[in-house]
Amino acid sequence: MLPSYAELHCRSNFSFLTGASHPEELLARAAELGYEALAITDECSVAGVVRAHEELKRQREKTASSGTAADAPPIRLLLGSHLEVSPFRLGQEPPPGSETAGPQDLPSHLPAPPPAVLEHGLRVVVLAHNRTGWGDLCELITQSRARCAKGHYCTWPQDLLAHQALAHCTVLLIARREDSPATLLAQARWCAQAFGDRAALAIERLLWADDSLLMERVQAVVSQLESEGLRLPIAAAGDVLMHRRSRKPVQDTLTAIRLRRPLSACGTALARNAEQHLRSRLQLAQLYRPQWLQATVDIARRCTFSLNELRYEYPAELVPEGRTPIEHLRALTAEGARQRHPGGVPPGVQAQLEREFELIQALRYEPFFLTVHDVVRFARSRGILCQGRGSAANSAVCWCLGITEVDPTQTTLLFERFISRERAEPPDIDVDFEHERREEVIQYIYAKYGEHRCALAAAVTAYRTRGAVRDVGFALGLDASIIDKLARSVHGFDNPDRLLRSLSELGLDAQAPQLQRWLQLVGALHRFPRHLSQHTGGFVMAAGRLSSLVPIEPASMQERRVIQWDKDDLESLGLLKVDVLALGMLTVIRKTLEFMTHWHGWLESAPRHRRADESQPWRVQDIPREDPATFAMATRADTVGVFQIESRAQQSMLPRLKPRTFYDFVVQVAIVRPGPIQGGMVHPYLERRALRERDELPPSPYPALDAALGRTLGVPIFQEQVMQICVIAAGFTPGEADGLRRSMAAWRKKGQLHVFHDRIVQGMVHRGYPLDFAQGIFRQIEGFGEYGFPESHAYSFALLSYVSAWMKCHEPEAFLAALLNAQPMGFYAPSQLVQDARRHGVQVRPVDVQHSDWDCTLEPHAGRPAVRLGLCMVSGLSPSLAQGLVQARLRAPFADVQDLAFRAGLSTADLQRLARADALQGLAGHRRQQLWQDAHEKTLLHLFQTGKLGVKA
Repeated sequence: MLPSYAELHCRSNFSFLTGASHPEELLARAAELGYEALAITDECSVAGVVRAHEELKRQREKTASSGTAADAPPIRLLLGSHLEVSPFRLGQEPPPGSETAGPQDLPSHLPAPPPAVLEHGLRVVVLAHNRTGWGDLCELITQSRARCAKGHYCTWPQDLLAHQALAHCTVLLIARREDSPATLLAQARWCAQAFGDRAALAIERLLWADDSLLMERVQAVVSQLESEGLRLPIAAAGDVLMHRRSRKPVQDTLTAIRLRRPLSACGTALARNAEQHLRSRLQLAQLYRPQWLQATVDIARRCTFSLNELRYEYPAELVPEGRTPIEHLRALTAEGARQRHPGGVPPGVQAQLEREFELIQALRYEPFFLTVHDVVRFARSRGILCQGRGSAANSAVCWCLGITEVDPTQTTLLFERFISRERAEPPDIDVDFEHERREEVIQYIYAKYGEHRCALAAAVTAYRTRGAVRDVGFALGLDASIIDKLARSVHGFDNPDRLLRSLSELGLDAQAPQLQRWLQLVGALHRFPRHLSQHTGGFVMAAGRLSSLVPIEPASMQERRVIQWDKDDLESLGLLKVDVLALGMLTVIRKTLEFMTHWHGWLESAPRHRRADESQPWRVQDIPREDPATFAMATRADTVGVFQIESRAQQSMLPRLKPRTFYDFVVQVAIVRPGPIQGGMVHPYLERRALRERDELPPSPYPALDAALGRTLGVPIFQEQVMQICVIAAGFTPGEADGLRRSMAAWRKKGQLHVFHDRIVQGMVHRGYPLDFAQGIFRQIEGFGEYGFPESHAYSFALLSYVSAWMKCHEPEAFLAALLNAQPMGFYAPSQLVQDARRHGVQVRPVDVQHSDWDCTLEPHAGRPAVRLGLCMVSGLSPSLAQGLVQARLRAPFADVQDLAFRAGLSTADLQRLARADALQGLAGHRRQQLWQDAHEKTLLHLFQTGKLGVKA
């Protein structure tokens, strides 16, 4: 009979460039081998445990659905971390600002690490027993990561005692082969004294030449401890890095990439054999004593913690005393509803609000809405433009709270696209802020919640084909020019399978063994996690210490910290984040409104601009709706600089679609996407639109579907429409329809959409729809797998598209100046924007040191403003120098170039930059004359005393 076994030391590919298997592969293989448990113990990290947790859930669901409860209990997942504990020498100073526990800070009842441990460090695996142990482990990882820059960590021996001596964890000491017997004895003695029956000594037999020596040393240490009255059980372990031995070439390649040298130069840094894989229990029984194998099972049975136990607690300070969260949310929503609908809330909107409140309260999401509302309220109190988008635009509550601008009376809401009872995942609210002022919002969040209660979500950066081609090619020692040529032939998300054709096109023998090996390794590394980076703006905030829920580590960006889980992991665990995103067009709109407010005097001659109160600043709400001139401009594809509809593809569609209403903008934003194009929806929609314009559009053959398809002339363009079709015609519940939507979004990656085919087609046929119509609907659904737009998202973007188009149409000068001041952004360079504006009659004046500020400004010109280009347009000129120049000019105009250089503190290089931009024309004439005079002035500039006159020589 095979012995029971639990692998306690296993690193996945989330031990970046070390582990050679995905966490889910490791768990699936361990279950196949009949292990009782598997511990995922990535190095100073828990980044991969959620993927393993998801695999565990899939296995249990599969067992439950098959109805065959196996004789053996299902495998269990243990959670822990591998730590290389660094030497700590007495007198060593911790880095400034880091949280450490020095020898003087140790609890008095615990033994201080002996000199041998402090000087040599040790290697341990820490396994969490329960929720408390998990929190202590997360705090330990957070502390270790905080001491170092991104991607590194430093754990000292005394840190293991700082968190209640890890009272709810097992500390597994890994016997290192390079340590002397005396060092190993000191390590083992200290662990036995400090951690008691929670400590164990792991022995890892990897069929190396010194295995026997390692066994003798470990047994001698344990015998010595027993003679001292200390107990330290021996447990077997495998130091696993891959789920099968066939991953050895991948593991070697990762080692070479990590060490930044070719495989041929790695020498003994490579693993000596392929034994660091999950081995069969028969093989393990031949290597380890029965009691050592049983010790792994005993340790595993202590570890009962599961990620299912994590419960996210929202910040509580947003709810006033004496109110419950739902009461406060209702009050804020009612106040917002009165502002949105001064004449009274329409019955349909009120009914929608009540339905949403019921679901929000049932799922306990009230604090999440309150948190997002608080962030939006702060932004608006500072005059920062913001707008929610994405699925949140399906919520009437978000509309009333001011989070989104999608009016529920103007569109068809599908709240299940946002929140559904069947989908046990949190809602996703994306809020865009002005890209220049988003930092103010981020700092507000940090100040309100503190660095220990909030952090950004991580983004797992995985290998794409091009990066894998370069890294593997370097590891194999291939010619750099060949690597570069093949890498340049790869585009975007190209599949590695296309590389074979690329090699042939480059004139290389694709069947050469070395090139075949290259392609195989590139394919194996495709989608392998490479490192953790920072999410664009997904904040996670907690009521208590976030670092006791998930480890936090420094990001590469200064003063940014990220948790070790990404967006998908958070969704899997039901944890919520607030997306604080940046959008350049919001900055442009705000700057344009400011220009319009400043110039409101000359607006009196233009009746279309008149407002009830000219003394108030312009707001987005003051932009007239359904403006014919704006639609006419869009129909001409005159949309350079306009949000979302300025690309060549969008411009080619505009004359065909001929927008006449705001909803046409919603369709325009969404229709030029891979989903509608691949689904064959574009031409049918345009044809039916042409028929409608000629009053020849026939009535719908399926009136029941008009609720879903009527607004797009019977052609599904948006994700919500597909969901509605499945509810109306195929018998789906709204929650099941959302499951279909999620499969649409990921079907290319996971291949799960086909499971809905029979349900959709047969459901429609059963309800009287023709088979060919049902098959056509499913083909269109498949097209959405290529990136289909949700209507709520398109509606939010269309609002900004319309506003920016109106500004370009009616306020071209203010819009151009705002666009230039918000660079870089959009499809077009500043010179193209200027040329387009001049074609529309805008007076654009050049950069001039006598007139220009740092930003582009407006100047009077024959009843309309002219745009004065700012010093920001001068390539290479620093803002600080430009501000100094402006301040000097305010005191007195510049007399000549020499006076400019003297008073503004400009170097010769600065003057050359200004001359090349023709910014010295008011002082030195033509650009060539400016450059000649600048060269003439060099001699004079060298005579200035830099320290006294402030002029760079």
